[in-house]
Amino acid sequence: MLSNSDQQEILRRRTFAIISHPDAGKTTLTEKLLLYGGAIHVAGAVKSNKIRKTATSDWMEIEKQRGISVATSVMGFDYQDYHINILDTPGHQDFAEDTFRTLTAVDSAIVVIDSAKGVETQTRRLMEVCRMRKTPVMVFMNKMDREGKDPFDLMDEAEKELGIHCTPVTWANGQGLRFESVFALDDRPDNLSGKLQEDLEMIDGVYPAFDREAYLRGDLAPVFFGSAYKTIGVQELLDFFVKNAPSPRPVKAEERTVEPMEDKFTGFCFKIHANMDPNHRSCIAFFKICSGKFERNTYYTHVRKGQQMRFSSPTCFMAQKKETVDEAYAGDIVGLPDTGNFKIGDTLTSGENLHFKGLPSFSPEMFKYIENADPMKQKQLEKGINQLMDEGVAQLFVSQLNGRKIIGTVGQLQFEVIQYRLEHEYQAKCRWEPLQMYKACWLESDDDAELQMFKKRKPQYMAFDKEGRDVFMADSAYVLQMAQQDYKHITFHFTSEF
Repeated sequence: MLSNSDQQEILRRRTFAIISHPDAGKTTLTEKLLLYGGAIHVAGAVKSNKIRKTATSDWMEIEKQRGISVATSVMGFDYQDYHINILDTPGHQDFAEDTFRTLTAVDSAIVVIDSAKGVETQTRRLMEVCRMRKTPVMVFMNKMDREGKDPFDLMDEAEKELGIHCTPVTWANGQGLRFESVFALDDRPDNLSGKLQEDLEMIDGVYPAFDREAYLRGDLAPVFFGSAYKTIGVQELLDFFVKNAPSPRPVKAEERTVEPMEDKFTGFCFKIHANMDPNHRSCIAFFKICSGKFERNTYYTHVRKGQQMRFSSPTCFMAQKKETVDEAYAGDIVGLPDTGNFKIGDTLTSGENLHFKGLPSFSPEMFKYIENADPMKQKQLEKGINQLMDEGVAQLFVSQLNGRKIIGTVGQLQFEVIQYRLEHEYQAKCRWEPLQMYKACWLESDDDAELQMFKKRKPQYMAFDKEGRDVFMADSAYVLQMAQQDYKHITFHFTSEF
């Protein structure tokens, strides 16, 4: 059994993701939360490139240059009696897959909405994942210091577009140039102006009181107003969050549901980051601890490989700063040095055979041939491609016809990031060649003869993925449709997990 003190450690964990459309102010909000937790002492200025090492979650060089997040950062800090783990996700849609997988590793989420723009496309897509997983969600209406949509219109839009009931917990005193402060609705000031008094009467008539059980079921989102840039409304959000957000929740494995308070350790890899420290060319596998307590230098079972492994230098994170940890608890994220042992979705346990699902690779939407632009650096290019593909943000396919390497992504920006990182982290240069491609489909069939015939007849469309599995690369919707029509015993999958 876990000791009382270990159980208390698990109960005080709050692990959540911050999700939003690009430019809604997600990274600014993250930094302000870190300031309140004493984890940093000065807010970074991502947009103006005044990057200070200790002050920002956007730490990859390309992120600093562009002012956008392209990798999930993990940050832990203590606040009051709680230990908070923030996963700051990429807002850019080209990195949505990274964000989808991150959402499998959190117990709740905070959605940031730009009050001038309202709910945008990327936020809507990410919210679908939260609804699917019944992840409890809080909403922060940001940038109230700018002229924007009416707060009631924002509430209506959030309910309609996010598909969830909303109830305000704080309300803004003014907006744009008139924005002064926010106040908690259960602690209202006595002397209110006519407009505010009208607002409050309408709130009382329209919105239900906050119901924590409905929030934990994923049916109700508490809404907060404020300005992360001006640090208004952030503390109200943080104080409410730590008291009401869930401690680590049960996680479904294929075999059974795993409870956080179980005395045996279990965890799964939801992300791999290559070159976390460019000086050592090291990869880090990010593990979400699902149950029990993880201890340094203890042997655990790598379920897919059936091997015992121990880790002498597991780390926890404060953005780029890593610290070696002796122990971590259910709800925590630990980084394990990886020399090629891990894949996304891998499980570590105290011995039990468990498999955590829900971490698929999706069929990419854009494809290009990758070619070596510097023949003297072939080895560096190979290593760079392999490590960057392990991160799961882009996918590698190798043509079965001619052996050419194809990179598939969900957006153009990823090609730029890969090219930049190959050059700056691996000293390798690549060039891209266009490739007209519609879809990559993983094949499954219980009729081996039909599958072999299909591969023989379509050699120019066949490739292997990184795991050596057959992939059909259809160059048009028509080609895919005809293949599905002609080969009834072959299933064409659009994710790698089936």
